[in-house]
Amino acid sequence: MISLLLGLGNIGRKYHHTRHNVGIDVLTQFASDKMKMPEQCESYEKAEIVVDDKNIIIAIPTQFMNNSGYAATALLHRYSLTPNEMLVIVDDFNLPLGTLRIRKSGSDGGHNGLASIIEQLETNQFPRLRVGIGPLPDDSSVVDFVLGTFKEDEQKIVNKMITDASEAARFVITDGIDEAMKKYNNPA
Repeated sequence: MISLLLGLGNIGRKYHHTRHNVGIDVLTQFASDKMKMPEQCESYEKAEIVVDDKNIIIAIPTQFMNNSGYAATALLHRYSLTPNEMLVIVDDFNLPLGTLRIRKSGSDGGHNGLASIIEQLETNQFPRLRVGIGPLPDDSSVVDFVLGTFKEDEQKIVNKMITDASEAARFVITDGIDEAMKKYNNPA
């Protein structure tokens, strides 16, 4: 059962609403009507909410993406949770814009935030909700692309994607990851 949602992104105003911060955007929408004042901790910002009578911790790392594992480790330790009780929400430039992919575990797929979590936890056995921000244009570097903002003509798709991902995270909590995978994983 999921008890922790961790939305990945970079800290700082200049990164707000970039492709790499989709995890934070999804978590922000998920908790917008339920979140009270977040608590600032050393490596994360967190709040506790109730979803269908379940206490859920929502958290955002307060370090850069490449250090997301420190927040994951601190949160799991503080709340005595196992990695499989945490759903990580993360961008993925290998998935087309608007595509969602839920997995119980897996590799980092080239994502530095996931790589940091896998390294710190010494396991890849934790669920993740990958949110498609791709494809990577041929003439763009990965760094420039993920740290860039969405184009104006993409915004309608982005808004729907964030809403869909927020609903998918809720569905994982209420109905379980297997059912969420059946419902939300788009065909490749």
